[in-house]
Amino acid sequence: MTELRLLALDAEDLKIISAHMQDSVFKPQDIDWSAKRGQFSLAVNRFVWEAASRGAKGYERRRAALAFKRVLAVRTLGVDRRKADAVYSLLAIRFEQNGEGPDGRIELTLAGGAAISLDVECIEVQLADTGGAWETSNRPEHD
Repeated sequence: MTELRLLALDAEDLKIISAHMQDSVFKPQDIDWSAKRGQFSLAVNRFVWEAASRGAKGYERRRAALAFKRVLAVRTLGVDRRKADAVYSLLAIRFEQNGEGPDGRIELTLAGGAAISLDVECIEVQLADTGGAWETSNRPEHD
């Protein structure tokens, strides 16, 4: 399978990235926020839903990078960066627009009621697989 590379510049594009990122897992040390550059990023182990939906035997995960640009502020709920062994599972990424302009809030919904909220000037998000795939016997399941 080829590596995935996606760019989102509007809410519809972001829905596609959200679908590919569903059930990605990461640890606190995989989070990077640079206020100076206005960039928030996550390094994740992405569940490869596109292979699972084709009925492939077994399942796989890939290392991937998710970068949000033009970020003005970051807030978290239920994410403790001091707990190095904590594992967070990303369920969805949504955009809520402020009024008529391109600015708004991107919400990363995590399992267990946790969340990461990004105030953004506009949507500019990149997703890229960064490493090889490995097999997993576990397929994520949740309500």
